[in-house]
Amino acid sequence: MRLPMPSAAVTAAVAVTAAVAAALAVLPGPALAAETPATSSFTISDPRIKESSGLAASRIHPGVYWTHNDSDDGPYIYAVDSASGRTVARVTLTGIGKPRDVEAISLGPDGQLYVGDIGDNRNGTWDHVWIYRFPEPRQLGDVTVEATQFTVKYADGARNAEALMVHPVTGRVYIASKDENKGGLYEGPAELTTGGTNVFRRVAAVPWVTDGAFSPDGTRLTLRGYFTARTYPWKDGLPTGEGERVDAPWQGQAESVTYTPDGSTLMFGAEGEGSRVIAIPVAAAASASPQPGAPSEAATAAEPTGTFGKGALVLAGGLVLVLGAKRLLRRRRS
Repeated sequence: MRLPMPSAAVTAAVAVTAAVAAALAVLPGPALAAETPATSSFTISDPRIKESSGLAASRIHPGVYWTHNDSDDGPYIYAVDSASGRTVARVTLTGIGKPRDVEAISLGPDGQLYVGDIGDNRNGTWDHVWIYRFPEPRQLGDVTVEATQFTVKYADGARNAEALMVHPVTGRVYIASKDENKGGLYEGPAELTTGGTNVFRRVAAVPWVTDGAFSPDGTRLTLRGYFTARTYPWKDGLPTGEGERVDAPWQGQAESVTYTPDGSTLMFGAEGEGSRVIAIPVAAAASASPQPGAPSEAATAAEPTGTFGKGALVLAGGLVLVLGAKRLLRRRRS
C-alpha cells in the first residue's frame, strides 16, 4: 500500500531526530557507562525486528528472549539469542484475528506466553483490545502454533496501553495504561475466559508507562517509561509506596523491560532496527527513594544541570515530534 507524502510535521520530526542524534553523540550518558559491566547486553540483529516493543525471558531456553514488532508486521513472535543477537525462532500465531497494535509480552507461571495487542493509536477510541496466549515452544525454530484469543475491555472506558504483566505466582494479568496525566494499573479477572469479555479494573495509579515486568519471585514490579523507571514492592495484589528509582539507560524510544530468570538483572529494550538490549544488575539498578524535603524527580527534571540535562531536553523534544509523526502515519494507514 502506497503511503501519503510526508506532512510538514513528519518532515520536521525527521529533522529533529537527526539533530537529537547529533546532540547525543557528543554527550556523556549513563547508558554507555552502564553497559560496561553488563555482560549479557546484546544487539538484536534481525532486520525484520524494527519495532521491538516487548521482552520476555525464556525459562526453558537459557539466554533467549521473546520479542515482537509494534505494528505493521503480522502474527509473529521472535526468539532472540542474547549470546549472538540472532533470531533462533519465529512463531506464527494462528487462530486469532489480524493483530492491530501489539505492545507487550509476558511469560506466565503456566509456561505460556501472553501477548498484549493493547495499543491504541487513536488515543483510547477502540472499544476493546486483545490478549493472545500460547505455550512457550519447547524446541526453537520456525513454527506455527494455535493461540487462544481473549477480548479485553476496561471498566472505566477505552484507553491506550503498552504494558502487560503476568504475575509469576498467581498468574493474574495486569495492564498499565499509557497516559501522562491519568495512567492506571488494571487488574484482570482471576482467570481469562474466551466465553465473553474480560473486564480489567483500575487498582492503582501509575506514571507514564511503556512496559513493565514482575520479578521472578513476584515481590517486585518494575515499570518503565521513556525517561524514567521505578521498582515497587508488590504486596496483596498492589504496588506499594512510591517505589525506588531505577537508573534505566537512555534509549530513545524506550519500549520494553524484563527480568532475567534468576531475577538478578533487568533487561531494557528499545525500538529501532539493530536495537540494543541493555542489562542492568538489579543491585545497581535501584537507588534510594528521595528523602523528605529532597527535590522531587519532577523538580529535578524541570531544572536540568550540565550537559546531560540539556541533552535530555533535546531528546524529550525530539521524541515528542517523532512520536507525533509516527502516530500521524499510523492513523493514515488505518
